[in-house]
Amino acid sequence: MSVQAEWGVSGWSVEQVGRWLEAEGFPDYVPLLCDQHRLDGLSLLSLREADLRTPPLQMTVLGDIKRLMLAVNRLQCKNPSIVQELVLTHSDEREAEGSTVQCNGRHEHKDECEGTAYSRLQTPFQKSSEHWHPYTNRKWRDTQLDPEYWKTALSAVYVMFVCGVTAFFMVIVHERVPDMHTYPPLPDIFLDSVPRIPWAFAMAEVCGLTLGIMLILVLLLHRHRSILFRRLCSLTGTVFLLRCVTMLITSLSVPGVHLQCSEKVYLDSWGKIQRALTIWSGLGMTLTGVHTCGDYMFSGHTVVLTMLNFFITEYTPRGWYFLHTVSWVLNLFGIFFILAGHEHYSIDVFVAFYLTTRLFLYYHTLANTRAYQRSRRARIWFPLFSFFECNVEGPVPNRYCWPFPRPHLLKIIIG
Repeated sequence: MSVQAEWGVSGWSVEQVGRWLEAEGFPDYVPLLCDQHRLDGLSLLSLREADLRTPPLQMTVLGDIKRLMLAVNRLQCKNPSIVQELVLTHSDEREAEGSTVQCNGRHEHKDECEGTAYSRLQTPFQKSSEHWHPYTNRKWRDTQLDPEYWKTALSAVYVMFVCGVTAFFMVIVHERVPDMHTYPPLPDIFLDSVPRIPWAFAMAEVCGLTLGIMLILVLLLHRHRSILFRRLCSLTGTVFLLRCVTMLITSLSVPGVHLQCSEKVYLDSWGKIQRALTIWSGLGMTLTGVHTCGDYMFSGHTVVLTMLNFFITEYTPRGWYFLHTVSWVLNLFGIFFILAGHEHYSIDVFVAFYLTTRLFLYYHTLANTRAYQRSRRARIWFPLFSFFECNVEGPVPNRYCWPFPRPHLLKIIIG
């Protein structure tokens, strides 16, 4: 029977650690580790390679250091509960370490050694707070992600300002919509093939509201909700800013004769601002009584549906298949209902979906790989991205926590 089977590792005495060293083929180090430095089971589990290399141990045989750490790592992996308790004990010590380590025989900056065999053989209790970067094969620590609430507040102001500008532009394009008698609806494969469903557009907005509630729950429970909300505001505001340009450049004819576009009333500036405030406060939804014409290229409803869907699927664990399926179903059915209601041309929906998905993927690719740090072009063409993401190291891990303080009685019950 092995030594580990007879005793729990955390309860090993110095003599038992010595027996384990002999069983693993390290009898020469028993005097150094056990007799001189009194290494017991708990201290063995917290042992790191740096401890072996530096004083007071200062082992000099590289092969012995590597083999001993592999044996210690096996013990640590078999005792995760004990190792978890050591995380907080060693976190301050890791922060106090120098900025350079010896990597592959030369001294380099600590970040340059991440992803090498040296960093992979560090103690496994780092796994509870450190994660491997899937693109750069480097480690990042989710506990070090600064929420930067002031940037999140700025992003909220940004998206609200863009929504106000969009509402004002919707008033302008409504005044410019082509006359329905002179310019009939344009030929469209989907609209010409599928008869109009009167209640479809309202159902599209219901799909959007459902996705919005789902994302709110994700944001509330996500540990890095501030970063997620900041990204949501940044991306949504940027897409809607592009929409302002496209719908102002070219005015498409009304896609269906059922749309009762009001006569052109060239309001004064104050009247246009009041109308824009009405659209802004109603979120541009027909469910809130907002009806506009002319804002066709491209579909704002499709942008919102797609953006909500992508944030839900990106910032929830990959194993939540049911949630992801529901999210995609709501997204696709919402798009179908928009077209079935004959509120937009097919090209409006296609361009909206394509631009939203491409911008989302481009943003997150840059953020996850931090490629913008080496790309002057990205900083020039996407300055908001560089500003919001400059202190976010790598992908944001999907970790959750309860956002509200637990009641005192509940704390007593749970312990």
